[in-house]
Amino acid sequence: MKYMATIWTEWDPDQAVDREEASKYRDFAAEAARDGVLVGGDALHAPSSATTVRVREEQPLLTDGPFAETKEQISGYFILECPNLDVAIAWASRIPGARRGAVELRPVLDMNELMG
Repeated sequence: MKYMATIWTEWDPDQAVDREEASKYRDFAAEAARDGVLVGGDALHAPSSATTVRVREEQPLLTDGPFAETKEQISGYFILECPNLDVAIAWASRIPGARRGAVELRPVLDMNELMG
């Protein structure tokens, strides 16, 4: 089963990229790829670069910035292929962002199975 692990961390727009933290993410991704767990993933630009899209009365309504006004925002994600939730939790626990923020782990819905 595929799981999406979204990484939630506090954003500080004035903070420079932490090279040590980035190195930890590269190490995690390399290990997950080596073990055949990593399907994909990426870091995201700052929440201020987001555009939120809603459609009302068939018209797109755009808002600059993230959907939620919270301290923690999505900073990146991984797609993990794991045989069960316990294994996915073990991998998500190794994501560096889990130590200073949170990692939301959610099964990916297979649209082919849904549509039959």
